[in-house]
Amino acid sequence: MDPITLIIVALTAGAAAGLQSTANQVIQDAYNGLKTLIQRKFAGKPEAEIALTQHEQKPDVWKAPLEEGLKQTEADKDEEIIKAAQKLMELAQPEQAAMGKFNLRISGGQGIVVGEHNTSTMYFGDRPKNEDTGQ
Repeated sequence: MDPITLIIVALTAGAAAGLQSTANQVIQDAYNGLKTLIQRKFAGKPEAEIALTQHEQKPDVWKAPLEEGLKQTEADKDEEIIKAAQKLMELAQPEQAAMGKFNLRISGGQGIVVGEHNTSTMYFGDRPKNEDTGQ
């Protein structure tokens, strides 16, 4: 699943859970946390803000505008947003999460680092010369 799809699926699942009177508070908190992160990303972009708000009520109608807002703000590259979406899906659909349904597929990257607290130096093309040795 690509990051944009994951985020939209998580928002849809969170909104649907919120409409149920028996909604789990942990799921509600995870949903509100994800929405807050996205709202910060969308700040100053009225079309994206509207799409996020309206998606909660009519997900089918507002899916495309929300997707566009996520792409424009590069929310699909925000590690915190992706992790929040994955966490929400683990809570909302634990059986499917356990089967790996919400794992991400990343393609088209030259250098990808997976994990937490990583440090990486990558060179694409010619490696820069060391100023001290000239090599």
